[in-house]
Amino acid sequence: MKRVLLFVATNFAILLILGIFLSIVLPLLGIQGQSTTGLLLISAVFGMGGSFISLALSKTIAKYSTGAQVIEQPRNREEAWLVETVKRQSEQAGIGMPEVAIYDSPEINAFATGMSRNNSLVAVSSGLLQGMTADEAEAVLGHEVSHIANGDMVTLTLIQGVLNTFVFFFARVVASVINRGSNNAAVYFLTVLALQVVFGLFASMIVMWFSRQREFRADEGGANLAGKQKMIAALQRLQNSKLESRLDGQLTAFGINSKQASALFMSHPPLEQRIATLQAA
Repeated sequence: MKRVLLFVATNFAILLILGIFLSIVLPLLGIQGQSTTGLLLISAVFGMGGSFISLALSKTIAKYSTGAQVIEQPRNREEAWLVETVKRQSEQAGIGMPEVAIYDSPEINAFATGMSRNNSLVAVSSGLLQGMTADEAEAVLGHEVSHIANGDMVTLTLIQGVLNTFVFFFARVVASVINRGSNNAAVYFLTVLALQVVFGLFASMIVMWFSRQREFRADEGGANLAGKQKMIAALQRLQNSKLESRLDGQLTAFGINSKQASALFMSHPPLEQRIATLQAA
């Protein structure tokens, strides 16, 4: 649940910061809540722009937040195997070679992030290397490479950008209706911020729903790259793991493992459902 709260808090923080700036800029441009065309255009610039800035910085933020160390030159057989496996799978998937990294964490997890199919990062936890067999780890790498090949980072960024646009837009339109006839700028400003929080909450639910659908595709991709039974075995291993994911924010959506309490904010479907879907395929 901690990851969910951090994800929502991060998104709210972005919305609030940009929202405050937007509230300062709009009066200077002579655009009020009732000026819908101009307001929608400005909201789109801020909503989409903020999401793509986040995407552009995703690799840097991921490395910093997890302490992931990119394998520049393999130092042992394990690192050489990781790099070679990702290279082979990325060639099969038709994408550019991602950076490969390891981060120190006891959890069994991995994630993929990056600006595009040819500018990405695949990182695995030390716990995954210690707690999974080579076949299971291969399937997890295939899952993450499939996230990249499917364009999931860009897709969810676009969805988040569109939703942020409407959060900015409708927060101001509704605030204008609520405060119609009042000239109190402070009340209007606070109303906008409160509505951004409420609408932002619903936006996060929608993003998480899309994330869950993309997860099934990544499982299918991992099965194609590494083998169906290996992918099922990897998910079963995660199911038996007692350690909860420590990935935060956007990384949660692109990890292999995420155990969360609230169904509406789950970035991943339940593991039993993912396993059943693969077994039935």
